[in-house]
Amino acid sequence: MLPVIGMALIVALDYLSGTEVTVEPALTAVPALAAVVSRRTWYPLVIGLCTEAVAFLMAFRSDALGQSVHAASVIAILLVATIGWVSATLRLRQERALADAQLVASIARRVLLRPVPEKVGTVRAAVHYEAAAAHARIGGDLYEVVNTRHGVRAVVGDVRGKGLGAVETAAAVLGAFREAAHQEAALDKVAGWLAVSLDRALHENDHPGVEEEFVTLVLIGVGPDGTAELVNCGHPSPLLLRGGDVLPLELDETVPPLGVLDPADVRPPVHRVTLRGGDRVLLFTDGVIEARDRSGAFYPLAERLPRCAAGHPADVLERLHEDVVRHVGRQLGDDAAMLLLQYEPAGGTGLPQQAGILTHQN
Repeated sequence: MLPVIGMALIVALDYLSGTEVTVEPALTAVPALAAVVSRRTWYPLVIGLCTEAVAFLMAFRSDALGQSVHAASVIAILLVATIGWVSATLRLRQERALADAQLVASIARRVLLRPVPEKVGTVRAAVHYEAAAAHARIGGDLYEVVNTRHGVRAVVGDVRGKGLGAVETAAAVLGAFREAAHQEAALDKVAGWLAVSLDRALHENDHPGVEEEFVTLVLIGVGPDGTAELVNCGHPSPLLLRGGDVLPLELDETVPPLGVLDPADVRPPVHRVTLRGGDRVLLFTDGVIEARDRSGAFYPLAERLPRCAAGHPADVLERLHEDVVRHVGRQLGDDAAMLLLQYEPAGGTGLPQQAGILTHQN
């Protein structure tokens, strides 16, 4: 209705100005406005024809409008209406193409980054993922949670770079994890399996920039008795949330990201921590902690986490994401993934043992 309202305002202004002043040239803006707001390609042409009729009525009434000015206005209205029709056609075609691309990306994300079940074994899980590209649905961050005979196992990782190459690398790592998590009893062997699969995927597919490609990730396994195992390959340390306290699970020893060392040399140490009922472990990518505000300050995740910790794990991650966006004040510059695991032992009783104290096993 905006073009019609605009046309009516111009006609009213012309009528109030009397017969000695005319605003007929302003009618050229009406079909342009129709092209901007229209969801139909024919609408600018229809509005253009209506505007032409109004222009002739205004010319018939006005004594001040010269023939040359009227002719110029008529030609301009016709030209703007035609350009509006073309631009609306192209815009709608691009919007349909973008919608199709987003649909394909959404399907690819569901295949690659499958939805995490709310309850997995003795763990309640939630995930939040935000791609850096404004219209993207998938990027270089990866996550997965599976329930195996060895307990609940999860991975969060970050592929160097962005774009299709990063997605291909993430697919290779996730595919290997989904198999290795069930087959390997030891968590360090799972990391070795991922290193072999990543190396094979990069070299067999003639991946561009293979010499510089790597993946940081952290693996966690939670047993039914609350014993959590951690393996870190160059990734930010997870955070353990107990009540209102946040304990960084900083490991004494880590290994470089996968892809840096020869797969045969990937022998990460396994660290253990005992969880109590209700304990939460937050795994995340560097897109969260490296989010900067306009002054360049990083997002203080460990400081802000207790403020957002109430409620269901999915609600916690939603509030955390909103807090990160407020901190940055704009679109995030990097992919950001967060996975929250809450330990809920069978029977609902916690284990009154120490938490946040890591033990090391080679």
